[in-house]
Amino acid sequence: MESPLVVGFDGSDPGLTALDWAVDEAVRQDRPLRVVHASLWERYEGAVPSWTTDRPWGQVLADDLVGQAAERALRRAPGLSLTTHVAAEDAAGALLREGREAWGVVVGARGRSELGDLLLGSVALVVAARASCPVVVVRGDRQALEARHGRILLGVGEHDAASPAVAFAFREAAVREAELDAVRTWRRPFHDPLDHPLLRGQAGVYLAEEASAALDEALAVHAREHPRVRVRRSGVEGDAKRVLTERSAAADLLVLGARRRDGLVGLQLGRVAHRALHHALCPVAVVPQTAPAPTKAASEGDER
Repeated sequence: MESPLVVGFDGSDPGLTALDWAVDEAVRQDRPLRVVHASLWERYEGAVPSWTTDRPWGQVLADDLVGQAAERALRRAPGLSLTTHVAAEDAAGALLREGREAWGVVVGARGRSELGDLLLGSVALVVAARASCPVVVVRGDRQALEARHGRILLGVGEHDAASPAVAFAFREAAVREAELDAVRTWRRPFHDPLDHPLLRGQAGVYLAEEASAALDEALAVHAREHPRVRVRRSGVEGDAKRVLTERSAAADLLVLGARRRDGLVGLQLGRVAHRALHHALCPVAVVPQTAPAPTKAASEGDER
C-alpha cells in the first residue's frame, strides 16, 4: 500500500481548512488520506462524569471528532481511500510518529483557541522542524487554498542542488499543471571588493550571475525529469525572508528545504522557513534533507 498523506485534525476552523486542503492534495497525488486526532484525554478521566459504560468520555469525543472529519472528507472526495486514528498523546508527538511512515503531514496554522494560536509553534512549528517527511502548514487566503494562482513558489537555498525540496516542488507543479517559480536571492555587499579587479564596481552583476548559475544547477536534474513543467527562474536581490513572503501572495504553495543535521537535537528550522510559517500568504511546505553535523561557524551562518 502506498504511504498515506497524514492530516492532523483538532476540530478547529483552521483544522477544517487543513483537512479540506489535505483531501484535495491526496486526490492530486492519488494517495490515501489518514486523519489523526491526538488528545491527552486519559490524563483527565474522572474529572468529568462519563455518560457511557464501555468507553471513557474523552475517547467518545475524540472518536466522534474523527468520524465527523471522515464524513466531511468523503463528501468532498467520495472515492478517497481514508483511514482515521485517535492517539492518546500530545499532537506534535503523534504527528511526528505518524510521519515516519507517511508521504507527508498536513497541519493547520493555528489551534482551537487564542492559546492555540500561540502554540502554532507547539504543533505546526515543532512538526515542521522535526518531521522526517515533508510537512505542509496550511495558511493563506481563499485563492491560495483553492489553487487559483497556478503557481508553485520554490525558495532555492545554498544546499538545494537536486534536493528533496526541488523534487517536491516539481512534483507539485506537475500534478497541478502549474508554473514553478524558482527564486534564489542574493545580497549586495556593503562595499565592492577593492582587491579584486574583476569585481571592482560590479559586484552586483557578479552576484546576480552567480545566483542564476546556482538556480540552473539546483533545477537541472528535475527539470529534465519534468519537461512539461513551466519554470521561471528568478535571481532577486534582497533578503530571502522578505522576498519569499512577498511573492507568496501570488502562489498556491511555497516550498522550502530544511536541513536535518545528524547529532543535533531541538528545532531544526532555519530563519527563512520560520518566517514563512508565520507570515506567508499561502500554504508552506517544509521538506527535510539530511546534512552532516556542521562546524560552529557553518551553523551560525546558515540561513536555512
